[in-house]
Amino acid sequence: MTVTYVIEGSRVTGPESFWTVIGEAVNGPGGYFGRNLDAFADCLGGGMGTPDDDDYVIEWRDHALSARALGHEETARYLDRLAGRAHESNRGRLREESAQAALGLGPTLFDRLVEIIRERTGPDTLRLL
Repeated sequence: MTVTYVIEGSRVTGPESFWTVIGEAVNGPGGYFGRNLDAFADCLGGGMGTPDDDDYVIEWRDHALSARALGHEETARYLDRLAGRAHESNRGRLREESAQAALGLGPTLFDRLVEIIRERTGPDTLRLL
């Protein structure tokens, strides 16, 4: 039986709310399913609430609202925060990515989340509605 996890895109107003929404979708109220891109990717790898047989679908409703909330402006802020606490060897790259995002260029947080889901679970797991 296929399990469906629903991301209510209208509840996603930034990265922090995304982590809350996906955590609750997979593991119930107060559930955890990553609090950054790397942890999210690790959670999709299994053992954090998704079925072991990989028989599940992630249905992202109102994804266009999430795409706007996790667009270039929010991506620039997110990357700035990361750069502030990153190892000095990564700061330059993060600041350059942030500058590009501030210009409306490059992948957004939404793009990165979609990419991570598709890479970790396969192309048919994510349904953008």
